[in-house]
Amino acid sequence: MSDNPFGPLFGDLARLLGNQGPGAWFDTATQLATSIARGEDGDPNPEPLERQRLEELTPLVARHVDDLFGVAREPELIVTTRVGLATAALAQWRPLIEPALNAAVPEMGGDPAFAQMARIMGPLFAGFQLGSAAGHLTERAWSLAVIPLPRLDDSSWLCANNAAAFAESWSLTRDEVYVFALAQEFAAATILTRPGTGDALRALLLDTVREAQAVQGDLLGRIQGLFAEGDPSQMLSDPAALLEGIDLPDDSPATRAINAATAALGAVFELAALEVATRLLGPRSALAEAVRRHRLSDARGEEAASALFGIAARGEHLERASDFANRLVATHGFGAFSALLRVDGLPSDDELDAPERWWERVSTSPLA
Repeated sequence: MSDNPFGPLFGDLARLLGNQGPGAWFDTATQLATSIARGEDGDPNPEPLERQRLEELTPLVARHVDDLFGVAREPELIVTTRVGLATAALAQWRPLIEPALNAAVPEMGGDPAFAQMARIMGPLFAGFQLGSAAGHLTERAWSLAVIPLPRLDDSSWLCANNAAAFAESWSLTRDEVYVFALAQEFAAATILTRPGTGDALRALLLDTVREAQAVQGDLLGRIQGLFAEGDPSQMLSDPAALLEGIDLPDDSPATRAINAATAALGAVFELAALEVATRLLGPRSALAEAVRRHRLSDARGEEAASALFGIAARGEHLERASDFANRLVATHGFGAFSALLRVDGLPSDDELDAPERWWERVSTSPLA
């Protein structure tokens, strides 16, 4: 009689998953994200006129963003669908998540069969979670600027249909929403593709991604529970059942640091977008209020995706970051944020409440 508590099923499942190769978890994430992003409407392509209008606005908006941050870029705009945005998100997120997958698998001194199952299933479950988060993110996000994470390249992906839907739902003109969405995305691309800024964010994410992966459910407990219920095939026939409980890690110095940095970046992107919209179209109080309410409203995809990186998409740190950005602009102008292009430019949690302390540090830095 075999000592394997799973019997033949375990061997079959192990061989099935093992034969899929080390990238199987990412293939799973991509398939699930694509399925979710298609939605009930099939994810139609943007109307040609909407695509043309975004492309017409791109050089004008880009020049104003360049002026704000004192840079010169040739932005590459890709007008896309929800599926395209989800695919772009996964490509940018993969190098941030992948190193933590093995570290997230628990070390178990008990039955070796359970340990083997956990090592095989851990990355696969991470793929389920990542794909679900990326797919749901695209339900309303118009670009990847919604989560400030380091990027591999400076391509800007914008989901035109989501931007148009936002304009309609808040009774705004499409042009003002397009200008805002483009400026926000170009500001994000300007900063998040800089080597110094990217390296600083990656250093913070090394700890928070590992912490986040470690709290995404008791992997061994879930496997044992499925077998105890007598229906282990559920793991293959209904993998979505294992997506529940994408939780934030506990409060720690690492999570406070990443929350402060990403919240400040997000506030700067939003402030820059409103500034560009005002320059081009005049005061836009209704747009500013719609953006604020939209940010505070329910967004399970954004919250779940952020949580996988140890980032809290909701909380008092967001208002602190908004105040941080507004106070600096009022005192020093947008030129102050050129420091965010450097490796030492990200604010700490303490500096969110003391913007002048941040300004003193970055303005007297040897890198300034």
